[in-house]
Amino acid sequence: MSRSPGKKQENHKISRELFVLTYGALVAQLCKDYEKDEDVNACLDRMGYSIGIRLIDDFLARSAVKRCRSYSETADMIAQVAFKMYLGVTPSVSCSSAMGNEFSLILDKNPLVDFVEELPAERASLCYCNILCGVIRGALEMVHLAAEVTFLQDRLKGDAVTEIGITFLRKPEDRKHKRN
Repeated sequence: MSRSPGKKQENHKISRELFVLTYGALVAQLCKDYEKDEDVNACLDRMGYSIGIRLIDDFLARSAVKRCRSYSETADMIAQVAFKMYLGVTPSVSCSSAMGNEFSLILDKNPLVDFVEELPAERASLCYCNILCGVIRGALEMVHLAAEVTFLQDRLKGDAVTEIGITFLRKPEDRKHKRN
């Protein structure tokens, strides 16, 4: 019995849509459970962090990437490999600091908001996709890169693009392991 060539892509699309709808239901439930947007944002960040510390193993196994030598390589890897692998989009990367430790991931299309038109007026400070910040932060921490990850712009709040800021908190260290 043979499968049609488009079947795998169709299943992937259905899985992505199911994930997006489930995520929307999760955020809606959190909004019911918490009165303050800051509490919902913190909860989404914690959930994302937990996902990120587990997801990095899958990412490293499936992508077979080499060790990144700089923060810019790391930011490019997040955008070009990780986002493509898990969300099917490739954000553009821009460095926003002279020190080379601050980067922005700019998403022209954010698949998590496919079925969301706008945030309710009473939820103006809600960061709907804050789970992404937690995932990135958790994954980076598991490869010993401390980072602050925040949303800088959000289309759901009327901005032109969705922009995630990543600030690496430590200087890059060139560690050379000595063999005894």
